[in-house]
Amino acid sequence: MSSLTAHTQQCIDKEDGMEGFINFIARLIRAGRLAYSRKWNFLGVFAVVFLGSVIVLGKSDLLPSTTQASVEVSSPVVTAGINTSMPTAVPELPTKIEIPAINLAATVANPTTTSIAILDEELLKGAVRYPTSAMLGEIGNVILFGHSSYLPVVGNQAYKTFNGIQKLVKGDVVTVYSAGTAYTYQVRSVTKESANDAAIPLSVAGRVLTLATCDSFGAKTDRFVVVADFVESHSVSI
Repeated sequence: MSSLTAHTQQCIDKEDGMEGFINFIARLIRAGRLAYSRKWNFLGVFAVVFLGSVIVLGKSDLLPSTTQASVEVSSPVVTAGINTSMPTAVPELPTKIEIPAINLAATVANPTTTSIAILDEELLKGAVRYPTSAMLGEIGNVILFGHSSYLPVVGNQAYKTFNGIQKLVKGDVVTVYSAGTAYTYQVRSVTKESANDAAIPLSVAGRVLTLATCDSFGAKTDRFVVVADFVESHSVSI
């Protein structure tokens, strides 16, 4: 009898446990249905809270900045016909000329008058820039004259200033110096001109250097003429 009672009690306990489990499941289902039915209310409340938080943070200047730093890049200015990467050359007077190919080195005088007497006097000291020709760094023709003599004995070595310029060939380098700048030229042509040939032009395209032998500024004689084109210039200490 006692065994039967114990068994009956176990059955009752199992039924109670099953009922409790079923009730738990039922409550979960009801809770799920309730949450689903109120989802829009929940979303609405969440949206209000979120927007309110953003507004408060914005007024407090606590929101992260989304503005990207901008970098200003200046475009190079290009002017037609002008190389803006190099400063404009300031016209300078020549003071010295060197031609390594013929071991020539001479000072250059810069008279301010076209008086033949004064020009001839300057030729007795070295090379002479013709006063109305271009200066170094200018567009135009820089014209330098110098004596040449092939006598075995010469008292004044200035008579040999431009000795050998007729031996120059195309491509040889001629350097003319100002007080602080070296101007490099490259030989374009070497010619022998007669007294009847036209005068050396003062106005030319580009930057040109002309060397000419000269007996006297007051006499028309045959002479050698070297024409060279400007290559570059750079600062020097001389």
